[in-house]
Amino acid sequence: MTQDATRVDLRTDRDFRRYIGARAVSLVGSLVSIVALPVLVYQLTGSSAWTAAVAASEAAPYLVFGLVAGAVADRVRRRELMVRMEIVTGVALASIPIAWYSGVLTATQVIVVGFVVQTCFVFFDAANFGALPTLVGKERLTSAFSTLYATTTSIELVVPALAGVLVASLAPAALVSVNVVTAVAAAMLVAGIRAPLSVPTRGKVDIATGLRFLWQNKVVRTLTFVGTTHAVGAGAWVAMLVPWADKVLGIAPSGDVRLGALFSCWGVGGLAASRLVPMLSRRFRPARVTLGALPISLVCGLLVLASSYWLVALPAAVLWGAAHSTVVLNAITYRQQEIPVELQSRVNTTCRMLSWGIGQPLGAALAGFVSVSAGPRGGLAAGLCVLAAGVAAAWITPVLRRNA
Repeated sequence: MTQDATRVDLRTDRDFRRYIGARAVSLVGSLVSIVALPVLVYQLTGSSAWTAAVAASEAAPYLVFGLVAGAVADRVRRRELMVRMEIVTGVALASIPIAWYSGVLTATQVIVVGFVVQTCFVFFDAANFGALPTLVGKERLTSAFSTLYATTTSIELVVPALAGVLVASLAPAALVSVNVVTAVAAAMLVAGIRAPLSVPTRGKVDIATGLRFLWQNKVVRTLTFVGTTHAVGAGAWVAMLVPWADKVLGIAPSGDVRLGALFSCWGVGGLAASRLVPMLSRRFRPARVTLGALPISLVCGLLVLASSYWLVALPAAVLWGAAHSTVVLNAITYRQQEIPVELQSRVNTTCRMLSWGIGQPLGAALAGFVSVSAGPRGGLAAGLCVLAAGVAAAWITPVLRRNA
């Protein structure tokens, strides 16, 4: 089947359209909450450490539940698991606007809800990693994943900016209601998919099998461990974005539409990466793409760190988002091609647990700790120091250089 025929086939595939629709509406709600929750906590506390705790609580569930979620998603019916997780997400998020309207909302509740919602996402994501290859087949996987990534990055380009504009004029707690609606809508779309999203399991479905595959595939293993240090830098960025914008750039956490533009920067960069990575993949092997993109990501992060004026900081953040997304998209695409169908959920969630589940909360916690004494710029610098160590490790290790 030609590439053009594959694209047409996907566009006319009713179940794939429902799948893309579910991911799109779910992402819209998630991005609204990503903007609203840290702003909400910062308004409640005025503390960069508390704001960092939001980012840490949202990333920690992958560390806690990643391995278990992968095994569960390879064992149960993925459609039912995905639907249930979206419903629980909607219920948990609904507690925030209810508490806010009742005058009893606290930062602690926001952090707990963030943890619950992201725990649901871990299990949903584990099922999703296996659902897409099962739904479209390996021969259509590259085209399907590119379509999915282009769709999500386009949403990431628009929604954070719009949410930033809305949070400047509306209460952030009220915006969380959007995520409640999108969670229910996503559950209905997934429930409407007729094609199977799971394959019959043969033999025992355990955690050890996924770990064994990861350890034996040296390139996937190295990309994952290097990706952990890369995620530390991202965790620091997410944790420090609101206080850094306030105290360094002079962008207020409410009433300033520039905050929305800042939130959309990595979405713009991600959209650029979705166009760039396929071109790079045709010319270079995945290891070489990683070796080139990692130091560029570090340099762009340092450029953001050095920025004190918002007109300089915004394009610098876009460049950092593009380099960061190039590293991530390259690693995920390579993994999806290498992993057998029956191991998709376990191996992918294990990799994500190590990179995002460890790296993201570690970066957020480190940035929050350092920011207490050194301010948000110091917190961001701490995350970039870990990223620098990962860049050095990527070039020192022989695995990537031998496969470049």
